[in-house]
Amino acid sequence: MELIADTLLVAGALGAGLYCFVLSRRLKRFTDLEKGVGGAVAMLSSQADELKKSLEAARDASDQSGVVLKELTERAETVAQRLELMMASMHDVVPNEVAADKTSTLEPEPEPEPEPEPEPKVSEEQAETNKKSENEDAAPDEPQVKRSGGLMFLRHSRSEAKT
Repeated sequence: MELIADTLLVAGALGAGLYCFVLSRRLKRFTDLEKGVGGAVAMLSSQADELKKSLEAARDASDQSGVVLKELTERAETVAQRLELMMASMHDVVPNEVAADKTSTLEPEPEPEPEPEPEPKVSEEQAETNKKSENEDAAPDEPQVKRSGGLMFLRHSRSEAKT
């Protein structure tokens, strides 16, 4: 009986030794720096460093673009204020019909005086009928308001302000 017990004890010791040998080989492959978990950890560590560098570069770029955007916003606000002032002063500008006839200088150009046309010779009967039609059409007209040629200031008459 002792012989059977010693054999089983030696067989168990050999089995345990074989099991330890297999486990040690697996552990070496597992911790190998090129193929195993060690390699994966080393690769992940290098990727984390690269991500950190790219994050810092992106942060610097966003800070710079934020500064540029702030400057552009301030510039746009000042331009908007100028445009608001210009729009507020647009009621002082000469209307389009008058502005089309005038130039953009501050001094108005003198209008050339029309040359008098020679009157055609008309018989006495035609002259009398023309006078009658002129008297019928001669209703009291509103006086024409002469507007200045300048673009900045325009004086409105009171009769235009009511209409």
